[in-house]
Amino acid sequence: MPTSVWSACIEPDERRPVNIPASDCQNLDRALSLEWLEPNGRGGFASGTVAGPNTRRYHGLLLIARRPPVDRVVLVNHLEESLEVGGQASALSCNLYPGVVHPEGYKTCVGFSTDPWPTWTYEVGGVRLTREIFCPQGRDLVVVRWTLLGRGTKPVQLCVKPMLTGRDHHGLHRENGAVRPEALVKKGSVTWQPYHDLPAVKALHNGSYRHAPDWYRRVQYPVEQERGLDFEEDWWSPGDLTFTLAGQQPAQVAFATESATQADVEDAIREERRRRLPSRRLEDAAKQAPTDDPLVRALWRASEAYIVERGRQKTVIAGYPWFTDWGRDTFICLPGLCLVTGRYAEARHIIAAFAAHISEGMVPNRFPDAGEVPEYNTIDASLWFVRAVGRYLDYTGDATSVKRVGWPAVKAVLDGYRRGTRYGIRMDDDGLVTGGAPGVQLTWMDAKVGDWVVTPRRGKAVEIQALWVHALAVGEELAVRFGDRAYAKRCADDRARAIESFRARFWYEAGGYLYDVVDGEQGDDPSLRPNQLYAVALDDRLLEAERAWSVVQAVEGELLTPAGLRTLSPTDSRYQPRYAGGVVDRDGAYHQGTVWAYLLGAFVTAWIKAHEGSPGARKKARDFFEGIERHLGEAGLGQVSEIFDGDPPHRPCGCFAQAWSVAEPLRALVEDIHGLTPDSRPASAPNPSSPTSRASTRKADV
Repeated sequence: MPTSVWSACIEPDERRPVNIPASDCQNLDRALSLEWLEPNGRGGFASGTVAGPNTRRYHGLLLIARRPPVDRVVLVNHLEESLEVGGQASALSCNLYPGVVHPEGYKTCVGFSTDPWPTWTYEVGGVRLTREIFCPQGRDLVVVRWTLLGRGTKPVQLCVKPMLTGRDHHGLHRENGAVRPEALVKKGSVTWQPYHDLPAVKALHNGSYRHAPDWYRRVQYPVEQERGLDFEEDWWSPGDLTFTLAGQQPAQVAFATESATQADVEDAIREERRRRLPSRRLEDAAKQAPTDDPLVRALWRASEAYIVERGRQKTVIAGYPWFTDWGRDTFICLPGLCLVTGRYAEARHIIAAFAAHISEGMVPNRFPDAGEVPEYNTIDASLWFVRAVGRYLDYTGDATSVKRVGWPAVKAVLDGYRRGTRYGIRMDDDGLVTGGAPGVQLTWMDAKVGDWVVTPRRGKAVEIQALWVHALAVGEELAVRFGDRAYAKRCADDRARAIESFRARFWYEAGGYLYDVVDGEQGDDPSLRPNQLYAVALDDRLLEAERAWSVVQAVEGELLTPAGLRTLSPTDSRYQPRYAGGVVDRDGAYHQGTVWAYLLGAFVTAWIKAHEGSPGARKKARDFFEGIERHLGEAGLGQVSEIFDGDPPHRPCGCFAQAWSVAEPLRALVEDIHGLTPDSRPASAPNPSSPTSRASTRKADV
């Protein structure tokens, strides 16, 4: 990656976090691999490639969530754009068709930046202009704007053809006779509704509109083809918009599903520019960010993309472009997305949103895209929830809200696991938690193809024990705080028994590390996996110091890569070095060697604990993030991908923007590398336990 892509983040007052030079913009393969993201805070987003063509079914301009953050539909997929200079028309846009790239607008692009939003610079016939795309927060609205650069430029003509579908964001669109070709044309706006059961699309513009319906057929999505999925789509174009560009007055079109007016759009633009203005953003960062570490600042900015609406509450989008909110991901992410960044109100709303759906001691793992019935198919999400409640209290001191909602929810989880709940999840006689059922994947290693559970892990999984012991500690602490001494003693007794059993059962002497699962279908599983890190990262009592150090050494030696941690040792016969091919191949590799970036968080926490007192330990641990730092300019720009190939060069795969891939490195950087926990913040940073902070958090319940 060229140095210029990342070096722009080094200086605190620099305004362009990711800049792509002309050489990369005009290199088609390179520019197709670089993806941009504009989320709207409601589960919808705009996204595409620097080159211009959509390479995924999930790329589009107006993609909304009809019931935020789920029920997503793609309404406006793309724009065909051409600029006429001196009577000669040149393309700005680009598409992929079978065996051909047409038109080739990427050749006119001389630069791209992500700040304050995706912005391209083009040069055509001596004329330079910019193209900007952004989604105002909280609105089902996307704005596209073109502006001439330089003074004295003669007027030029811009022609824009919107491409529409109207489909589920997981689906594809084909030419059909059901499209309603009518348009409602008014001065400054035109409205289309291709399908009666989908929202109408309103285009507010400052040009002129010509109605000329047509089909654009066989658009190719190469990333879908690589994934072994259908990869061809047809788009419907209702007509074209023509603008005269002169001086500094931009040509502009805003696509919306709401009853917006031009005045509404201008207000949204002003507010969004104010919100993202570099000087304002950096001023806020100076007040909030506890360190000027450039990677902390970059991940801090990236973290904004994932916190979205769920009814009147908040939730976390697990990853773009295809995930919605998952319980496990949400509560692993919550400390990094909300607590180290000071978003305490959002954390409170997220906890409340999931607490309202606790059933039989379990928080939902997933709210399906279609339908409101949650899914409860996880053994760990509820335990991560308990940890999140404890961390929220650590950071905010908001005992009033925790007592009202968080504490009853924590007790429901602990008691549910003690009694036993779905899928055989229960506290066993030895104090450890067991669980599993045929054909069900309950831990985070949850790949399943048909009836094949790739990594079943039935029995007593190592990270579940670490989470259970930690959850009992949270239960004891809250019970003491809220005056329930009997419950506190019960938690303390259960925790002591679980620790004793863990130490007796999980040490794999031959390897010098921990079993991944004990009492499983095949007995005790000695696979070298990263899950054991949580036994070091989450609780100081689970392992003696010597064994903790040995665990970290084993993981570092075989699983650590510049991009994250492998999910299985390369020496294991089941190891898969590449995440590629069709669904069966990819899911078969998902947790069998594939690298996950989020695991760097637990690794660094455990590594620093194991090297406590060693000179320069934190400085050395900071080096573990250099690969992530470089990665910010190589796939989802400014974001961290979900997964990477197990073998070098560790090609990024999966979602190009993953919540926990941002959240866990950010948490570990702030808390472990820079040592800034709730009890050790510098005087200049806001004190989350101050009376003012607690007073503000009492305005609403957890």
